[in-house]
Amino acid sequence: MNGETSAGRERQIYRVTLLGSVCNLLLTVFKFLAGIVGGSAAMVADAVHSLSDLATDIVVIAFVHIAGKPVDKSHDYGHGKYETLATAIIGVALIGVGAGIFWNGARTIYDFAQGQPLEEPGTIALVAALLSIVVKEALYQYTVLRGRQLNSQAMVANAWHHRSDALSSIGTAIGIGGAIFLGERWRVLDPLAAVAVSFFIVKVGFQLLIPCIDELLERSLPDEEEKFIIDTILAQPGVSDPHQLRTRRIGNYCAIEVHFRMDGHTPLEEAHAATRAIEDRLRAKFGPATLINTHVEPVKGPCVSKPDSPGEAAQ
Repeated sequence: MNGETSAGRERQIYRVTLLGSVCNLLLTVFKFLAGIVGGSAAMVADAVHSLSDLATDIVVIAFVHIAGKPVDKSHDYGHGKYETLATAIIGVALIGVGAGIFWNGARTIYDFAQGQPLEEPGTIALVAALLSIVVKEALYQYTVLRGRQLNSQAMVANAWHHRSDALSSIGTAIGIGGAIFLGERWRVLDPLAAVAVSFFIVKVGFQLLIPCIDELLERSLPDEEEKFIIDTILAQPGVSDPHQLRTRRIGNYCAIEVHFRMDGHTPLEEAHAATRAIEDRLRAKFGPATLINTHVEPVKGPCVSKPDSPGEAAQ
């Protein structure tokens, strides 16, 4: 990826994230006010959740800027894993927020079971919850779409944080609505809904965190992607026996190392052209920033034999 393209991608990520940050800031302030004025502990907790969204927006902006830096003396493979680290931080934040919501809800349910009355929330708290659902779901749809278009893991992760806030607000709205319209006996719906939503939030957090751990531990690309690499090499005339294939992800791009064989009498210029053709096809699949290291090994006579299967070639 050239500097101009990388800078353009970074600017687009900033715009989307900044939009989410402004919405999160306004929602957080409104939720805190609604929770305090309406006497709703659930809405105050929901406001804290929105505040965590604002914090992760800041993480995305900071780390995407670092991840967009070009290769330098200290980072021969670029800075892409900073974006992976940002995604991991968001995953951990989601797990922490989900655990916090569960703890608060469970404690409130216990207190209610012990006979402690729950305060009836005000209508403004319900309005805030409904508004949050609409705004946060819209932010999720827009952010996840742009994140996939820009191939940004951190943006997709941040989009899921928007959705987790929307789901949290659904639980809050159910609880507040039940407490307002069904009477004192049903005020426990608020903490019950919060506990149910907390499980989903924690699940999403782990779904984001586990792939990041795999990448930071240098896990290979999926089997179907490695098969595509082998098939692409074997499709090049004069090339055979791809082996010692090593792959890994580095943020929003990946690195590929592979050996293959060509006739030892092939002119250097022809061997270079074949290698370049393979690399161009791989970059068309995996992105222009893909780091590819190929090693050509000479064999006597023309390369006519090919392995029976891509799996054998990779061994």
